[in-house]
Amino acid sequence: MTPRASLAEQLAEAARIVARVAGGASLADEAEHLSGASRAALIDLTHGTLRRYGRVQAVVAALARRGRPEPLVEALLWCAIYALDSGRYGEHTVVDQAVKACGPLERWPQKAFVNAVLRSLLRERAALEARLKDDPEATHQHPRWWIDTLRNRYPADWSAILAVGNAHPPMALRVNPRRIDPADYAAKLAHEGIAARRCGASGLVLEKPMPVDRIPGFGAGEVSVQDLGAQRAARCLDLRDGQRVLDACAAPGGKTAHILELADVALTALDLSATRAARIAPNLQRLGLDATVRVADAARAETWWDGKPFDRILADVPCSASGIARRHPDIKWLRRAGDLARFAEQQRALVDALWRLLAPGGKLLYATCSVFREENDDIIAAWGAAERAARRLPLPDDGPAQWLPDADHDGFFYALIQKAA
Repeated sequence: MTPRASLAEQLAEAARIVARVAGGASLADEAEHLSGASRAALIDLTHGTLRRYGRVQAVVAALARRGRPEPLVEALLWCAIYALDSGRYGEHTVVDQAVKACGPLERWPQKAFVNAVLRSLLRERAALEARLKDDPEATHQHPRWWIDTLRNRYPADWSAILAVGNAHPPMALRVNPRRIDPADYAAKLAHEGIAARRCGASGLVLEKPMPVDRIPGFGAGEVSVQDLGAQRAARCLDLRDGQRVLDACAAPGGKTAHILELADVALTALDLSATRAARIAPNLQRLGLDATVRVADAARAETWWDGKPFDRILADVPCSASGIARRHPDIKWLRRAGDLARFAEQQRALVDALWRLLAPGGKLLYATCSVFREENDDIIAAWGAAERAARRLPLPDDGPAQWLPDADHDGFFYALIQKAA
């Protein structure tokens, strides 16, 4: 794509990406390959479209009177509808550029169809909006099973959780106290004219997100980008100098680094994916930290463990990622209700395996970025009832186990469990 890509070219490329994601590809993987002057526009078009996936699907279904279009044309219409809804472009500009986008997509015979659907939307918008109010997926931008699960679990908060899931995520920073005092770093931001609020001992939330390479002190290891909810993990581990610590599912290394910033410990960082594990060392190097990084399956201790028990274990287990859906808007549409049971089985197996590696008197922190009880309280309650040596403790930060996502942080769950001495 040229540096001066037109909206038509941007819509065409966004449609290709969204069509692949709708077919099962990862939006995060697709976004990694974006670069150049059009990257920001493409991120907006793809992520914005998928945040409103329930709505754009319903609109096309209502207006495509000759039947469902082929995937690439359908994705183009979804992206164009988001562009119209965003208010960033003139209405007739979007229609004209969406029609032109059929060219780079090699869908020339579909130009009249794309034009007709979008012009029908402009003419019939009020009536269509009234009809969509009766469609929960179009209204709340989440799958029906997800909506129903949250409504049953959080009768007072479910609609707010869904609304947050459709919003842009906040950008939070974690100050590295080994490089700079958090108060001094906050002053540095203020001096640079960057508005931010202090949150906790070393966290800040930026008023406006900004590119990482423009964050003062980032390259010098003074600060990292990490959500406030994720920053709870290291503080809830109840760390002490000299401990032997395992970060069982560590990539890309944010929690690993935070542990090492807070205490002088011997840390082993594991991840099953070699690609993801490769991201840990550069993060630690930038921050001036060191850990033993291994590519291994935490549940198969015989392949990597030296037999010496750990004093602390962070079990940041695989989950639905329902608490961070606004950062990965494809997740909520790729997940299925049956996935919760599958994740629960993995979570129980991993906790069982890690528990055997914990020293008597040691503590294991169970962590997810989920808001579904099936992956959180239900897992810990059932597992704890079967394990007599386990005792659940209050979290050291005195916070609740479940943080629901809000304007400042994502949704995370933590449970601290001690093994009897």
